[in-house]
Amino acid sequence: MRIDKMLSNLGFGSRKEVKKLLKDGALQVNQKVIKDSGHHVDSEKDTVTVHGEEVQYREFIYLMMNKPPGVISATEDNRDQTVIDLLELEDSVLDPFPVGRLDKDTEGLLLITNDGQLAHKLLSPKKHVPKTYFAVIDGEVTEEDVLAFKKGVVLDDGYETKPGELKILKSGIRSDIELTITEGKFHQVKRMFQSVGKRVVYLQRLTMGPLALDESLELGEYRELTEEEVEALMKYEV
Repeated sequence: MRIDKMLSNLGFGSRKEVKKLLKDGALQVNQKVIKDSGHHVDSEKDTVTVHGEEVQYREFIYLMMNKPPGVISATEDNRDQTVIDLLELEDSVLDPFPVGRLDKDTEGLLLITNDGQLAHKLLSPKKHVPKTYFAVIDGEVTEEDVLAFKKGVVLDDGYETKPGELKILKSGIRSDIELTITEGKFHQVKRMFQSVGKRVVYLQRLTMGPLALDESLELGEYRELTEEEVEALMKYEV
C-alpha cells in the first residue's frame, strides 16, 4: 500500500497534509526516513513510525459497544448523537458502521465494523441469525403470550412474524422477559408485544448470533472483539 494512502486512512490528514509530514522527515519505515509519498509499505512486515511513534495499520476493525439510550445506530445524523460519535478517532477513521440498528431508546449489544461482508452475512434475512433481548413489560406476560410468540404474531401492518422464543423471568404488573427472534423488522420487539396488548418499557439486546454483551462494559463503552469472538462470527452458521 502507498504510504500516503495508509497514513491518510489512519487519520493523519489529507494526502496534502500527509505529504507535508513526509517532507518534514517525520516518517520512518524500518528506521529509515521516507519522503516519497508513493513509497509502498507492507503493513504486516514493515515497521512504520511517525514522530517516533509506531503506527499499526489494519484493514478491518471489530468493536462491541454497550449502546446507551438516546444515541442512534447510524454513522452520521444532523440532530442526534450517533454511536460512531462515541468512538475514539483512531477507531472512527477506519469508517466503521453499526451492524443493524437498535432503537434510539434501546440499550445493549451493538457490533460496529467496517467489514461489509461480515455485516451482510449477519443481517441477511436468509441467514435467520438469532438475537436475544431482555425487556421489562408493562403488563402481566402469560403462558398464552409464550405460545402466541412461538407460533408467530401478526404485527400492526399485517406482517406475521417468524416464531420467537419467549421466556418469562418475572410476571406481574411489570414483567421481565427474554425474547429470542431471528429477524429484525422495524421496532419488532415492541410491536410483537403490542400485538398481545402489552407495552415494552425497557429494552436491551443481550446477544447476536454467537456474540454476547460483555457485562463489564458500561453504557457507551466499547472494546475490540477478541480473536476468538471474531473467529466465532466468521464461522457462524445457524
